[in-house]
Amino acid sequence: MKVIFLKDVPGSGSEGEIKEVADGFAMNYLVRQNLAMPATDQAIARLKAQKKTEEKKKAQLEAELASQTKAINGKTVTLPAKVGSKGKLYGSITSADIAAELKNTHGLELDKRKIELSEPLHELGTFEVIVKLAKNHMPKLIVNVVPREEG
Repeated sequence: MKVIFLKDVPGSGSEGEIKEVADGFAMNYLVRQNLAMPATDQAIARLKAQKKTEEKKKAQLEAELASQTKAINGKTVTLPAKVGSKGKLYGSITSADIAAELKNTHGLELDKRKIELSEPLHELGTFEVIVKLAKNHMPKLIVNVVPREEG
């Protein structure tokens, strides 16, 4: 009997796969446990339509990530900070500060958790920060920490 697997079944098939299995195994186990359904023409057509929709969504997400990567890559964010002696900051610059300044200066909204900082910035200088949008989309952002002018 031909079935469409609805979930991964180790040793038998993976989700979305159409496969020929023994009739008893199909009816007594796979169908009863909602792991598979009989592969009728309608079910196969529905599966193909579903796969096509998923591919469209994936392509759209990929395009959005590519445009966001292009928009962020190479942008410079300047953050003024209160400085003590020896160029050390009184506080620190966190990923939330960087995300807020990116929105203020460039109008780009970004989740602070996507900004890769091993630890907050505690000194003046220019830093290259990686923004991890997705596995293949990691633009670099330049962060300038400058002394705040009192006055």
